Amino acid sequence: MFKKGAAILIAALLFLSYSFVVFAEQSTPAASGGTTPSGIPLSGLEAFVDDYMKKYIGQSTSGASVVIAKDQQIVLSKGYGYADIENQLPMEPQKTILEWGSISKLIVWTAVMQLVEKGDMELQADIRTYLPPDFLTKLKFEEPITMLNLMNHNAGFEEYMFDMAYQSPNDVRTLEEGLLLAQPAQVYKPGEVVAYSNFGNSLAAYIVERITGQKFNEYADEHIFTKLAMNDSSALSTLEDRPDLIARKSKGYFYSGPATFTPGSWNYMSMYPNGGNNGTAEDLAKFAMAFMPAEGERSALFDQPGTLSEMLASSYSVEADMPGIAHGFWEYAGEHKGMGHGGNTIAFSSQLQIVPEDHFAIVILTNQAGETDIVHGLTKALLGQRKPEALTNDLPDSSELAGSYIAARRPFYGFMNLYSYLTLLKIVPKGTNEIQLSIAGMTADYKQIKPFLYEKAGGDTALDSWLALHFKVEGHQVEKMTTYTTDYLPLPSNKSVPVLIASAFLAVISIAYVILMPIIWIIQALLQRKRNERAAWTEAGLKKYVVMLTLTGSAVIVNIAILALRMLSNYERAYSEMIIHIIVNYVLTALAILFIVLLLRQLTMKKHMLSLSRKILAIVPIIIMIILILLLVFWQFYS
Repeated sequence: MFKKGAAILIAALLFLSYSFVVFAEQSTPAASGGTTPSGIPLSGLEAFVDDYMKKYIGQSTSGASVVIAKDQQIVLSKGYGYADIENQLPMEPQKTILEWGSISKLIVWTAVMQLVEKGDMELQADIRTYLPPDFLTKLKFEEPITMLNLMNHNAGFEEYMFDMAYQSPNDVRTLEEGLLLAQPAQVYKPGEVVAYSNFGNSLAAYIVERITGQKFNEYADEHIFTKLAMNDSSALSTLEDRPDLIARKSKGYFYSGPATFTPGSWNYMSMYPNGGNNGTAEDLAKFAMAFMPAEGERSALFDQPGTLSEMLASSYSVEADMPGIAHGFWEYAGEHKGMGHGGNTIAFSSQLQIVPEDHFAIVILTNQAGETDIVHGLTKALLGQRKPEALTNDLPDSSELAGSYIAARRPFYGFMNLYSYLTLLKIVPKGTNEIQLSIAGMTADYKQIKPFLYEKAGGDTALDSWLALHFKVEGHQVEKMTTYTTDYLPLPSNKSVPVLIASAFLAVISIAYVILMPIIWIIQALLQRKRNERAAWTEAGLKKYVVMLTLTGSAVIVNIAILALRMLSNYERAYSEMIIHIIVNYVLTALAILFIVLLLRQLTMKKHMLSLSRKILAIVPIIIMIILILLLVFWQFYS
C-alpha cells in the first residue's frame, strides 16, 4: 500500500513538474533568451524598464501601461503609476482603458488594405470615384488625390485647427458631417509635400464606409478587433456602445509641475477614426503582433501573405536611408528598421512600434498630455538607434542649411496661421558636418552621414522621434527638410524673417500705445483735477475722439488676448466657439474707422487752433489704429 501510494505521489510530482515546464515555455519562451533590438537581454527586461520608469512616474508622468512582445509572446506587461491619481487606482495593461490617439490611424489603413486585397479599392485610383459628387470643394490642383496620397500624408491639405476634438460627447456629429464641417483647403500639389493630415485619414475611413455600407467603427469591430480577440477595444470615441469600457477608462492629466498633475478631458471626435480609439495596452499589443506572424503562418488580418508584405513595404521615402512611410506606418531608424505610430489626444499620449526583423513590438499608453520622456525615451532605449555609417567623402558644407523653417503641416487660412510662425524650426551649423536644431525650446545635435542626410547625435529626448533629417537642396537653396511625420519648408517671401521682425515690432508699439495711453490719461486727469486744470486740446473738441479711438484699439487687443487665452487653455475647440471674436473684430474695426473719420474732420476744422504738438498727439492714434487694422488683416484675424 505504501509503495503504491509512493508511486502515485512520484507520478503526480513528475506530472506537475512537466506541466510547469510546459506552461513556462508557453507563457514566456523568450524571457530566458534573446534581446531587445537595442541589445537589452530579455531576462533583465523588467528590471531595466522598472529602473527607467522610476525617474519619471509620479514626477513628470502620471501613469503608463507598457506591453512588450517578442516572437508572438508578451514578455512584459506592466502598469506604472495611476489611472486615477485622486483615488489611487493603479494602471493595469490588461484592464485599464486608455485613449490611443493617432495610433487609431493604423486601424484605418489596415481596413484600406483589406479592401484592396478583396479588389474593392485601388490605391492609385482617384479618391473622388469613391466619394459623393462635389464632396471635396476646396481642391486647388487638377492632379488627382489617390488613396496612396492619403496614406503617405501628401494629398496637399492644410491643417484645419477646429472641430477636430471636443470635451463633450454631445458635440459629436457623424463622420460625414465632421468631414464636411472641418474640410481643409488644398495648398500643395498632391505628392510633393508631406504634411501630416488627420482629415486625410478620416476621409479614408469614410471611403471604407462608402464601399462596405458599414459605419467605420462597426467595420473595425467585425474585421479587426473580433478577428484578433481585442475584446476590450472600440473605434468609437464616445464609447456609447461600450459602457463596460467607460467604467474602466483612465482619467487623463496635464503635467503642471514636479509631481503635480491636473485632470484633463476625455477626447470626443466626429472624425473619430483618426484618433478616437480606446482600449487596453494588451489589446493594442495583439494588433501589433498581427503584423509579425510566426514563420509559415499568416496574419489573421489578411487572407493573402502578399497583402501584409505590401503594407509593410515602403510607400514613400525621399532618400533610401531616410525613414519614410510604409502605407500609413511611419518608419523608425532603430538598430533594425522599425515602423509604427505615435498618438496624442487632449490628455493622453501613446506609442506603438514593431520591428518585423526581430518579431519585436512595444506598446506604451500614458494618461498624460504631450508625454515624451517615456513615449519617446523608452522607445529609443528599447529599439536603439541606427549606427551611423562612416562619413562619405566630399560632404556638402552644413552652412548652406542655416535658417528658419516652418512646418508644412500648418493652417494657411484664418488667425491660427500665426501660431506656426511663433514656433519656427531653426538650423544652426556646428562645424562642416554638424548642425543644431531648435524648436519650441528644445534642441538636438545632428551629424551628416551622407549628402544632406543627418542623424541625431544628442539632445532633448522629446526629439527622439526625429532620429534622422533630410534636406532637399537645389542650387544651394534648401527646398524642404524632411522629418518624422512632416516636411519643413523655408519661410515664404511674404513672411520672411525681416517681415516677421517688422510685424512683431509694429505689434509691440501698437499694443504698448493702446494699453499705456489710457493709464497715462487717468493719471493726468487725476493730477489736473487736483490742480483744477483743463487740457488745452479739450477745448478744440479733439480729445473725446482721440480717447474713443484709442479705447477701441484697447478693446481690439483685449479681444485678441481673450481669444488667445481660450485657445491656449483648450486648443480643441469648435469654430463656432471662436467666431464671436471675429465678429467683435469687425465691429471694433468699423467703430475705429468711424472715429478716424471724425477725428480727421475735427483736425481739418481746428487746424489753425492747434499747436504742432497737439496735432501730433491727435494723429498718432490714427496711425496706431491703421497699423493694428493692417496687422489684423496680415494675420487673418477677420477669418
